[in-house]
Amino acid sequence: MRIGELGERAGVSTRALRHYEELGLLPARRQANGYRVYDEHDLRLVREIRGLVELGFALEETRPFLDCLRAGHPTGASCPDAAAVHRRKLAEVDGWIARLNAVRSEIADQLTEAPRCHLTS
Repeated sequence: MRIGELGERAGVSTRALRHYEELGLLPARRQANGYRVYDEHDLRLVREIRGLVELGFALEETRPFLDCLRAGHPTGASCPDAAAVHRRKLAEVDGWIARLNAVRSEIADQLTEAPRCHLTS
């Protein structure tokens, strides 16, 4: 398939696909006429990238998952390197949640302690 079809099927722009190629996340195979050519395995790689990015992973963080798929594993998370990235991301998300809970608590405390304001019309 060509780049436009891959983008359409994966739900990403052709610009994003070219960027993945530049980063070495997606193979750069070309036909004799210079057109990029992709297969179903490439579609699976792009869907993996897209899914991880939607969860907040940086593009570079997707590399171990893609390597795992390229090695023939059933999922991108089946390999130890990918599991390590998952653990790091989970710890990062836990940190965000803790910070957000602290902020929420502070705002709730300020609201509780604030004197009531009555607006007159």
